[in-house]
Amino acid sequence: MAALNTQEVYFWATQGGAELDLLFFSGGRRFGVEFKFNEAPKVSKSMQSALTDLSLAHLWVVYPGAVRYAVHEKITMMPLAEIAGLPAEILK
Repeated sequence: MAALNTQEVYFWATQGGAELDLLFFSGGRRFGVEFKFNEAPKVSKSMQSALTDLSLAHLWVVYPGAVRYAVHEKITMMPLAEIAGLPAEILK
């Protein structure tokens, strides 16, 4: 996370089973990253819960596919090969 220039990086989970693999803060905003090993990940209730409960500015779902696409105004499916570009995404 040194590339994101943040010291606050967390795993988040609720008693109800919702979880987020990576929660971090940058520029006063909250961001999330979820890692999936599925070639066609779908938005889960857990992701929706994280967006709402944590007031995320954006959530990226990193997956092994080759195509980047938005599934929601605040959720982007990001190929693993593009993960190095995440810091630039934060600064947008």
